Amino acid sequence: MRTLAAALVVAGAPVLALIVLAATGWVAIGAALVAIGATLVVALLLGLSWSRDLALLADGVRRIGADEPMQRLVPVLPGLRGLGGDLERLARRGAARTALIEQLRRADATVVERLPDPLIVLAEDRGVRRANSAARAAFGEDMPAVLRHPDLRAAIDRAFASGVTQTAEVTLHVPVPREVHAAVVPMDPPIADGGRAVVVLSDRTRERAVERMRADFVANVSHELRTPLTSLIGFIDTLRGPAADDPPAQQRFLGIMAEQAGRMNRLIDDLLSLSRIELIEHQPPSGTVGLNELVARLVAGFEPRLKERSVTLDLRLPSNVPAVIGDADQLTQLLQNLLDNAVKYGREGGTVRLDVAAAPSGRPGVTVTVADQGAGIPREHLPRLTERFYRVDTSRSRAAGGTGLGLAIVKHIVNRHRGQLSIESEEGIGTTVSVWLPQAVARPVASGVSA
Repeated sequence: MRTLAAALVVAGAPVLALIVLAATGWVAIGAALVAIGATLVVALLLGLSWSRDLALLADGVRRIGADEPMQRLVPVLPGLRGLGGDLERLARRGAARTALIEQLRRADATVVERLPDPLIVLAEDRGVRRANSAARAAFGEDMPAVLRHPDLRAAIDRAFASGVTQTAEVTLHVPVPREVHAAVVPMDPPIADGGRAVVVLSDRTRERAVERMRADFVANVSHELRTPLTSLIGFIDTLRGPAADDPPAQQRFLGIMAEQAGRMNRLIDDLLSLSRIELIEHQPPSGTVGLNELVARLVAGFEPRLKERSVTLDLRLPSNVPAVIGDADQLTQLLQNLLDNAVKYGREGGTVRLDVAAAPSGRPGVTVTVADQGAGIPREHLPRLTERFYRVDTSRSRAAGGTGLGLAIVKHIVNRHRGQLSIESEEGIGTTVSVWLPQAVARPVASGVSA
């Protein structure tokens, strides 16, 4: 219909003129009819070309507006070819601008993804629009719980209300205790993906831990080293004075001095070890450890200690124990501390059981259990066993060479490995310590060619 209407508009004036000329006798009726027919045919062809060119140009304009690729425009009518060329140039400029914007978006996403600090983009409704790899690694499924922390939530609300960057010092308790400096930056206008605020979480756990360790180290070392240092000073004065000419007394005093010096050395080693573990406790290990080989090496190294106290080791180590996610050195230290405690405080001539087994299927992982046949621990002491320098029997612990840090080290290693520690004891029967460690998940092997 539009084509017919366009043809009538184009042919209207010539056809009307021919009709008037034929009616007045200026042109023969036959010739006028032929001319009218030719005029209508030419007008129809022009109308079809006009409609086709207009439709082509309209489709080009639509594609430019929708950022869709556009084919080359070749209008039939010469007068519209210039307009087609202009539209093509406009489309090329639009495509180049779109490609530049997409490149900038990809660069923005890459920068955000590779930032070392956790970064979370929030939408208008405070929902998570996206999070970078550092945030996913640090918080994972706990991210909503982190954003619901009262102090952080208050900073987010203030940032949305004021449009000004807000900060907060937040102490997080999941998945492990961490101290975080949060900065909430409102985005106006919003960023490309609709994000209205950016939350940057800087982990200050290490710095705070260093500050606390400096104070704790001075306080603990000054207290724990005072007794052996006092003993050493006293024996030195005795050797210089009354025992200067008493070789038997000298040998006995030198033996005690060597024992006290060894105790100080063990204490310092344990303090340094505990400090190193606490510095990285908030960073879970990423390696894979096979417990079969690790336990076998550890047990071989414990044979002299077992013989010294006539202790029998009941080792239960199946061959199909799955690998765990962990740090091999720290897991070795964990097992060494547990076995050392069991041999040291267990019954002389008794049995120590070391059981390594896969956990139930509902909780994939490995359970390591160390049980002794010692005097046991009163129930009221169990909750405090993993505190630094806490001893159930101070004199017995020091006589056995304990520093009071072994189970504290075990606790922090278990925390770093995202495991679980449990201690059960019954007086007169013995103590059982169990550690659950998460199982390593096999990574699928990629196949094919990635784009």
